[in-house]
Amino acid sequence: MPELLSQQKDDVLVVQFTSPKILSDVVIAQIGRELLELADDTDAKMLLNFQGVTFMSSAMIGKIVLLNKKCKANNTKIKLCNISPSIMEVFEITRLNKVFSIYKSEEEALTAFGKKGWFS
Repeated sequence: MPELLSQQKDDVLVVQFTSPKILSDVVIAQIGRELLELADDTDAKMLLNFQGVTFMSSAMIGKIVLLNKKCKANNTKIKLCNISPSIMEVFEITRLNKVFSIYKSEEEALTAFGKKGWFS
C-alpha cells in the first residue's frame, strides 16, 4: 500500500497520508523520498493534508522541515491542513506553526492558495 496519495486540484498538488500512525523508520524514509520527488515534480503549490493522521514521530517532522527547505529552493508554496490536536501541539511547541501556513480544512487551504497578498 502506498504511504502517500496525491492528486492535482486545479494548480495545487494535494498530498494525503494513508496511515494514521507514522512511526516506522522505513516508512518515514519512504515518505521522505516520495515527498521530495513530488516537490520536484510539482509546478508551484503543494498542500499536505494530514486528515486521519493521529501520530507521527519526530523523524517525520524532520522530513516535513526538509521538504519545506526543498520547496523554498524550488519556489514552491507549501501549506498544511487537517492537523490533529496532538500533532498541532508538537508544531506549537517546536514553533513550526510559525514556519508553515496551517489550515483547518483542505478547502480553506485551497482557497488561501488562490488569494493574492501584498507579495504574491
